[in-house]
Amino acid sequence: MDARQLKVEAARAALSHVRDGMRLGIGTGTTAEEFVRLLAEKVGAGMNVVGVPTSERTAALCMELGVPLTTLEETPELDLTIDGADEIDPSLTLIKGGGGALLREKIVAAASSRMIVIADRSKLVETLGRFPLPVEVNRFGLRATEIAVSKAAAALGLEGPIALRMTGSQPFVTDGGHFILDASFGRIPDTRALSDALHAIPGVVEHGLFIGLASAAVIAGDDGIETVYATR
Repeated sequence: MDARQLKVEAARAALSHVRDGMRLGIGTGTTAEEFVRLLAEKVGAGMNVVGVPTSERTAALCMELGVPLTTLEETPELDLTIDGADEIDPSLTLIKGGGGALLREKIVAAASSRMIVIADRSKLVETLGRFPLPVEVNRFGLRATEIAVSKAAAALGLEGPIALRMTGSQPFVTDGGHFILDASFGRIPDTRALSDALHAIPGVVEHGLFIGLASAAVIAGDDGIETVYATR
């Protein structure tokens, strides 16, 4: 199967966890979009669900395909979030944010009773860090925040380039109006320590380490579908 078909199969397997009447968190990215398309077919056939999108991009696709939407203000507690990931380690700690929606993705996941990650097998790693870690930051004091992130990482033995994410010649702007720093630290052996260090920096809005949020991962490979459950 090609890469898109693997995403479709992972999304299809995750859809089997969706029940009529559920309040869903709906993720962002190419794999999540395949889930939205399959969910829309179920809605068209009569399934009754309501979703909270994690980005304006996802919201637009849901509206186009007829998936009913709500907000966390109207529906602050969700049953299930389905979302993709950029990397997944054996404990189901994730790196997310390649699509730029990490803040809303984390808020929605935290408001959900369960989070199921959908991905192809290439996203599985023994140790996170091959994919650059997105760090969402306030525009004010950008350079000072970048230096603080570098120092916090160095104190943990991590180093590598930190790049401001760009769209053409302009900085990429998140749906929340923030910038993203992509930190290429390489292997991150202690994700909790890095998470705590980044959260202690005032200019950091959020980071792409998702720790203790995913309850299961549905992984598609050429040999079929594997579901991995968190052991905590």
